[in-house]
Parts: sequence; C-alpha cells; structure tokens
Amino acid sequence: MALTSLVLPAPAKLNLFLHIIGRRTDGYHLLQTVFQFLDYSDEIRLELRPDQEIQRIEGGEDIPVETDLCMRAAQLLQHKTGTTLGVNISLKKKLPIGGGLGGGSSNAATVLLGLNQLWQCGLNRSELATLGLKLGADVPVFIHGQTAWAEGIGEKLTTLALPENWFLVIHPKISVSTAEIFADQGLTRDCDALKITRFLKDTGFEDLSNVFEPIVRNKYPDIANALDWLSNFSAARLTGTGSCLFASFNSEAEAKSVLQQLSVDTEWDGFVAKGVNVSPLMLSLQ
Repeated sequence: MALTSLVLPAPAKLNLFLHIIGRRTDGYHLLQTVFQFLDYSDEIRLELRPDQEIQRIEGGEDIPVETDLCMRAAQLLQHKTGTTLGVNISLKKKLPIGGGLGGGSSNAATVLLGLNQLWQCGLNRSELATLGLKLGADVPVFIHGQTAWAEGIGEKLTTLALPENWFLVIHPKISVSTAEIFADQGLTRDCDALKITRFLKDTGFEDLSNVFEPIVRNKYPDIANALDWLSNFSAARLTGTGSCLFASFNSEAEAKSVLQQLSVDTEWDGFVAKGVNVSPLMLSLQ
C-alpha cells in the first residue's frame, strides 16, 4: 500500500571544528570540518496531495515562503522529477534559527528524502545530495546521514566513526547572521590544511578550533560570556557560525548536571543530546 504521509526528524548537527583553508574563484570559502549528528531534532510531517500544490500548513510562519527551505526543497524535487503530486508540509521547530545547528539545511534534506519516498521518485542518495547542494552547502551531509569529514564548500564527505559522546548545547537566545560573519575582514581564511588522520589522533579536539569563534566573540558579548561559562565545566566550542555553543561530556548525567546549573546561573537556553554517527533521519527511513 502506497504511503500517504510521513512524520520524520530533521536532526541537529555540530561542527566539531571548522577551518577555512582558502577561497574559490567564485568567492565560496573552502572549508575543513567534521559534522556529527545529535539525537535532537525538528519534526516534519509530509501529507500527500493528489494535485501539484505544495502548501505550508504549520511552522516557519516568520520565514517568507519563497525563502523557506522546506518549500524550496519540495519545489526543487517536483521540478526535477516532473511529478504530478503535491504535499502539505508541517514543521515543528526545536532547533533555534541562526544557531549554527544546521536546522534549515536539515529541514531541506528531510523534505527531499521524505518526498522521494512519498512521491515514489526513485532518486538515489547521491542524486538527492546533488539536488540538495543547490539549497545549501550543508544539505548533502544531512542527506547522506553519517558523521563525516567535510571539505570543499562542505559537500566533499568522508564517513567517520567517532565516540558517541554526550553534549550540552547552549543557545544564548541570539541569532547570528552567517553572511555577516563570513564577510568580516578579520576572519582567518588561510588555515593549514589538515589530514583526517591528524583529526582522528585528537578526537578530543582540544587544539582544533572554529575560525568564526573570535569574530562571534567580538560581535556578540553574550555568546562570549556563554563560552566562558561553559568552559568552566568542559572545553567549549562554537558550532558553525553560531550562535549555539557546545561541550562534550562522558555521561548524560554529567551533562544534565551542568544543564541544571545553567538554569540556576543564567537565562540562556540549553539542551542535552547524544552525539550519534548515524542520523536519526536515516533510522526513521529504514
């Protein structure tokens, strides 16, 4: 029996480190990073329509329809495949907008993968990743759904298996503009290129960095304060261009203890989640 609806997670990611090693002639930055997924997600419901209409039923109301990545992903797949079907899209947000957790890209990937099943498009994972790259450099890693070393603009992926640690993620209730941070003249754009073996020898990533962190610290004092606060408990790091930051812990209990202290000491938001090597979305699609 053909599916008529799907409810799927759109998980968060962390950048365990983030370096810029150069720039392409078209202006795009060449990156090196490691993506690890969290078992903490937005939720997307897709309901099949017999017509070609693509409708946003719930969620994302503060984002114009023409820039909503859920809508754009559905429209892109519909155009690519020529399907005569449509969809109603409902989004329940948990991931903060502008937090560096990949929420928009993750939403787009979930819509592409879900509609590929619901519309019976028959595209393989690589074809969907190529399509997703048109929506954002982070979309392919969410489509492939495994912890990965990433190069290029983030689309050249090598699968890794890392310790599945517990993380405390803090959101200082600020949205950071990615475009603004990338454009900053003080941004380091000439990091030495690393090899995967170098990273794997230092999975604690103490001496690896996020090149955006000094810029974000300078522009957003609340984020700087949050990084300093979290560093009292474990090595703290910005994810993506922020505003979220994170630290790794050996156990859920230890991470939750610090989260409890966060609620006592500050007015920032936070959550505890496990780092996972296989995306929760992949498990849902099996």
